[in-house]
Amino acid sequence: MITARDIEDLLRELAPRVLAVLARQHGDFGACEDAVQEALLAAALQWPQEGVPANPQGWLTTVAYRRRTEVQRSELARRRREHTAALLEPPTGDTTPPDRDDTLTLLMLCCHPSLTRSSQVALTLRAVGGLTTGEIARAFLVPESTIGQRITRAKARIKASGAEFQPPPQDQIPARMAAVMEVLYLIFNEGYTASSGSDLHRVELTAEAIRLTRQLHQRLPEDGEAAGLLALMLLTDARRPGRTGPDGALVPLAEQDRSRWDAKAIAEGLSLVTSTLARHTIGPYQLQAAIAAVHDEAPSAAETDWPQILGLYDLLDAMAPGPMVTLGRAVALAMVHGPQEGLRHLAEVDHDPALADHHRLLAVRAHLLELAGDHQAAREQYALAARRTLSTPEQRYLNSRTS
Repeated sequence: MITARDIEDLLRELAPRVLAVLARQHGDFGACEDAVQEALLAAALQWPQEGVPANPQGWLTTVAYRRRTEVQRSELARRRREHTAALLEPPTGDTTPPDRDDTLTLLMLCCHPSLTRSSQVALTLRAVGGLTTGEIARAFLVPESTIGQRITRAKARIKASGAEFQPPPQDQIPARMAAVMEVLYLIFNEGYTASSGSDLHRVELTAEAIRLTRQLHQRLPEDGEAAGLLALMLLTDARRPGRTGPDGALVPLAEQDRSRWDAKAIAEGLSLVTSTLARHTIGPYQLQAAIAAVHDEAPSAAETDWPQILGLYDLLDAMAPGPMVTLGRAVALAMVHGPQEGLRHLAEVDHDPALADHHRLLAVRAHLLELAGDHQAAREQYALAARRTLSTPEQRYLNSRTS
């Protein structure tokens, strides 16, 4: 029997595909997204009672198409263009969308050069990744209202630019790649460690991010960062089977059963890292993939080559500094030079607004305090971190460290 969660996951998977079909047919990205959202709402209300239709994507496309047509009719009527409205009747034949997957084209449209980088990423996470405004805000470490405004402005700017739903010219692709890869990276991260809810993983998001990144790599085989991003995802997702116990509880990296890791994904990721680092200029995603590779190649946690990881983090921090890089480097410093060195590094970023009171900063500090033998202070930080996260598995794990 299909559950409400199954339906929610299915709608999240189908939403960007339906939006891509509508945008290709109609243009006007904002209006098409509104129509798709109404179709999703109708499905969420009807499918639990009536069952999922045999062709759910076709059902959603038809409903969204009709809603978009109704809006167009209303607009045209207000402008006294009834004769044009007659041309916008939905087709009488099969409205099942074509077999081709337009999701990557939709992603490129959302990364239109008329938008700022932050707006490109926010809009794409909403339209392609299916993330809520709150989830995007947590990924950006900014207020939810800020993300809502970015998305609204981005849709208006795309409409004003007259952008059409089609792959960009070849000479414009490089300018969009940085935003495209950042979006895919954030979608993957939300799937690998959900920012809220009862599940640690959202496999539909990690799978979609890997699928689209694989397409991107196939389209741009000479782009070292596209290959690096795919490698990073594969090497990271390979550890997913070992990240939870039988009861769904989070298992930290050092305690995972490495025999449960996906050897095939690790092999593919390692092959990509090896070939990419040898042939291309090193970039941030390649460095992160190299760090993941060192972890995956270690037979056990005790045999992890932490000096090599620290060296890679030093390069990454110089090339692309950021909050998560800061935390990862602090752990590497602690493992190489002792927990006090890691704690000193964390103290230097205490006032960074992107990290202030963030549960990951608190959790890393707690871990380093525990390594340093200050168990009381560690318990306090673990408890505070547990109160700050919206993820139930993370809350359980962090609370378990306070006893």
